[in-house]
Amino acid sequence: MRRSTTALLALGTVTAAVAGGVLFLGTGGGADAAGKGGEGLPPATAAVVRTDLVLSRTVDGRIDFAQRRAVKAAVEGTVTVAAAEGRTVRRGEALYELNDKPVTLLYGPVPAFRGMKKGHRGSDVLQLERNLRDLGYGAGLYVDTEYGEDTEAAVKRWQKHLNREATGRVGRGDVVFQPGEVKVVSADAALADQVGPDAPVLTIASTRPVVRALLEQTDGALTARGTKVEVTLPSGKTVPGKVAGTVRPDEEGGSEGGGGQEGITVEVVLDGGSRAASGEDADATASVTFVSEAREGVLAVPVEAVVALRGENGGYGLQVVKGGTSEMIRVETGMTADGRIEVSGAGLRAGMKVGVAKP
Repeated sequence: MRRSTTALLALGTVTAAVAGGVLFLGTGGGADAAGKGGEGLPPATAAVVRTDLVLSRTVDGRIDFAQRRAVKAAVEGTVTVAAAEGRTVRRGEALYELNDKPVTLLYGPVPAFRGMKKGHRGSDVLQLERNLRDLGYGAGLYVDTEYGEDTEAAVKRWQKHLNREATGRVGRGDVVFQPGEVKVVSADAALADQVGPDAPVLTIASTRPVVRALLEQTDGALTARGTKVEVTLPSGKTVPGKVAGTVRPDEEGGSEGGGGQEGITVEVVLDGGSRAASGEDADATASVTFVSEAREGVLAVPVEAVVALRGENGGYGLQVVKGGTSEMIRVETGMTADGRIEVSGAGLRAGMKVGVAKP
């Protein structure tokens, strides 16, 4: 069950806070009203403090990995080695095996859309040659967009290392291009499964840990990229992070808090990357606090201290208590958070005692 709480409550002026039912306002006689000799003194007082006010919202979250996507078979075949869930796969390593042949991960942004052989040209050829070079098969290889004799020779050396027939050609479905190393989230095809073209074989994701949290539709302002958050991980450790963006329901992999629920799923990246979430229980709940606004070093009083002034000028005031007397001073109000409200005005300073409407 998802938990959603508002940690710090309103935003804006006192008038807006009243409309939201947050603020209790007393009534005063005017800016010059005062109590003399103990008359008209408030039932209780509170100090004006200089503090930081932060408006935030806290919801449940779950540790996951970014950029989930399915890897589909390019050709028909039988799964002879299934993908290993939870494994990190790097350049040159097999994601799985089809018909007793490894399907190898290579790096690059262009997907493998065809088989490659001598005479071909294109960005996929350039990607292949870069990978051959980086895997140590680049002797005599000129890295360009042309699949020449040098490319064919490098491919043969690579195929011999993989114990495959050294044809010098890269068959369709032999390789999968991804931007970098990946984590196997799930094996969608088991050992001995028959798969056809475009059938999902496994689901992969980036190795970068993220926290996914579900917000209400009305919390759209909190989903902006770069919004600061604090994440309390299942271990109790708190780490900072920021919103990386929102996630479509079909990218959530059927996880709890997924596409069947109404709301906006936000993806949060943690400061410190994979080290921040190392050793954490991915099945446990994290707590994500979104900071929507902050005011640093402002003067603030309890919301109950603000008084609505009567008269044609109206406005708001504070009953400042000095010894056995008090005087009403006019103030401007600002942000409200955690039962306190920002105030400013001539002569107002930290440490002053002000009346509150109730003890």
